[in-house]
Amino acid sequence: MILWNDRLIPRNEASVDIEDRGYQFGDGIYEVIRVYGGKAFYLTEHLNRLEKSAREIRLPLPWDFGLLAERINQLVDANRLVEGTIYLQVTRGRAPRNHAFPEKTEPVLVAYTTEVPRPEAMLKEGIRTCTHRDIRWLRCDIKSLNLLGAVLAKQEAVEKGCKEAILVRDGTVTEGSSSNVFIVRDGTLYTHPANNLILHGITRSIVLKCAGDEGIPVKEETFSVDDLYAADEAFITGTMVEVCPVIRVDDRKIGDGVPGPVTRRLQKAFDGQIAHQCGQMDGIMGERR
Repeated sequence: MILWNDRLIPRNEASVDIEDRGYQFGDGIYEVIRVYGGKAFYLTEHLNRLEKSAREIRLPLPWDFGLLAERINQLVDANRLVEGTIYLQVTRGRAPRNHAFPEKTEPVLVAYTTEVPRPEAMLKEGIRTCTHRDIRWLRCDIKSLNLLGAVLAKQEAVEKGCKEAILVRDGTVTEGSSSNVFIVRDGTLYTHPANNLILHGITRSIVLKCAGDEGIPVKEETFSVDDLYAADEAFITGTMVEVCPVIRVDDRKIGDGVPGPVTRRLQKAFDGQIAHQCGQMDGIMGERR
């Protein structure tokens, strides 16, 4: 079953018009929401960000968010999803092809679920990454459907045997192709400020809160590729990767080449957030619950 505007319908009954503006212009927004233990994780925060993205591209959302949250929970129940994701997308709708906004359209909302396990091996062992020039547009704070720059970066990473591309603009690390980037230096956590050059990730915001609760100093300020190479620890955050250690960048070992203690503390704190919202579950390290 999928959510189509305000109704749950079988997936094979849904279709996209060839003049839908999301299909032709990328004129739309989206969210990816994690489900743990059959419950949507930080659903309200994701819907708030959806509303912000819609406002930034002047896309009216005709749905009450309380009702939308209810429908999303019904979607999870209808598909008996225990662990996975919800993909939610809104386009400006169908209109004769013209770059300017049409005078009147009906936005189209679609949401569907996918079973996805937690990335246990990545979280325990860490990942290899590579740097890539950040060629995306200058409104990365909008979670829009225009993802080709990120797609090209991710593909290059895959071809190099890496799990993520770390994007660099004028020598400054911005974020990953589908994640936010953090480094640890002398016990302090650094990450790019939440401006127009990055997406303020929901997981990013959770980690910043966890760092405050753990007494870990945080500086939201820019850092260079050389700072990344010389970091004591590095990790990426995102809905799909949670708090994932980075152990190599461009074939350079980060720190000792293994997940570091600050990263591990934040992983444990993140597990605590999952348990708080979605109920007790095994942590990524065997001793944690």
